[in-house]
Amino acid sequence: MNPSLRPVWLTIAAAFGLWFLTFTLGFGNFWLKLTASACILAAIGLGYSSGEFKKLFAFRMRHLWIGIGSALVLYGIFWVGKEAAYLLFDFAPGQIASVYKTKTQLDAVWIGLLLLFLMGPAEEIYWRGFVQRHLAECYGAGTGFWWAAAAYTLIHITSWNFMLLVAASVCGLFWGLLYRREQNLIPVVISHALWDVMIFVLFPLA
Repeated sequence: MNPSLRPVWLTIAAAFGLWFLTFTLGFGNFWLKLTASACILAAIGLGYSSGEFKKLFAFRMRHLWIGIGSALVLYGIFWVGKEAAYLLFDFAPGQIASVYKTKTQLDAVWIGLLLLFLMGPAEEIYWRGFVQRHLAECYGAGTGFWWAAAAYTLIHITSWNFMLLVAASVCGLFWGLLYRREQNLIPVVISHALWDVMIFVLFPLA
């Protein structure tokens, strides 16, 4: 193991553990557990990225429009994907509906606020700003992108939900490509946060 990547692989292992506790263990509020898990990982990522803040969060007005536009595009991809999944897989409606059952655990306004201001930004700070960036620096942009997307996908296996695993793979690839292109977290954070609110609160697909 490359010594400089030890924190990356160790925290990915920790992410598996946190997502297991969030998805598999029945006690506690799902949304609060997920928020806490994402924030823990983001704090670790920020701790290892303190010298990169200026580059990672350098705001340009185009980042706002890219973030909004990409969130809308990704929502459209998921809408089409849902229709295709319903045609292809008998189990798809049930599995997609099960993702939304957790909404009963917290008021929709609070879910939206958590997604917009904490969960979406925290996940991007960790997965793209820390994991993908470090893997790309070590293995190259292409390999780093694929490893980060794979890890982001595989931690969702703890949900035991095939449709959620597919959704995570699409998101990991989409936001990974966006970060690879922009080399900046602002548009990716905006995209993730807005998409979260659209898909879970404003325009749910089930």
